[in-house]
Amino acid sequence: MSFYIGLLHYPVYNRKGEVIISAITNLDLHDLARLARTYGARRFYVINPLIEQQNLARNICRHWVSGYGAHYNKDRQEAMSLISVIPTLELSIAEIKNSEGEIPTLLLTDAGRDKGQRVTYNMAREIVASRKAVMILFGTAWGIAEELIRKADYLLEPILGVSNYNHLSVRTAAAITLDRLFPPFVEP
Repeated sequence: MSFYIGLLHYPVYNRKGEVIISAITNLDLHDLARLARTYGARRFYVINPLIEQQNLARNICRHWVSGYGAHYNKDRQEAMSLISVIPTLELSIAEIKNSEGEIPTLLLTDAGRDKGQRVTYNMAREIVASRKAVMILFGTAWGIAEELIRKADYLLEPILGVSNYNHLSVRTAAAITLDRLFPPFVEP
């Protein structure tokens, strides 16, 4: 089984419920790349249609993969080399299909509580283990637009804490999600 993660910047909602393109952040790139490497993702797709935002992400990656940062921090270079900056989800899926020989199963995350049928993490572990390729998609801003949620193969249940507050950073939500989906590494 191969898995990929994607960080979607469009189509996502703003706080008013309008569909927008959110901005790429340096912190998301670093932390999610390190998370992807730690849990064994084949690639981390940063999905944003704006050329300026793509260039920003590529410049950050270039610094850590082949620039001064590559010599300064080899661990960061290894993680950041997993990043692929791409304009659309469809192109990332096509790239995975080309690599894996089939369209990946698309597993979406969303913090909303009233989005219909969802899979539990127990069910999702079985789904992930039984597929050749899986893409786990995380949204930015105030969540992935409904039009895209309807196209997903599966929608994960939200991560709930012990209070009514439910607005985790994407970095935190991604870490919890991968930790719940994949068993811990144990030395043989």
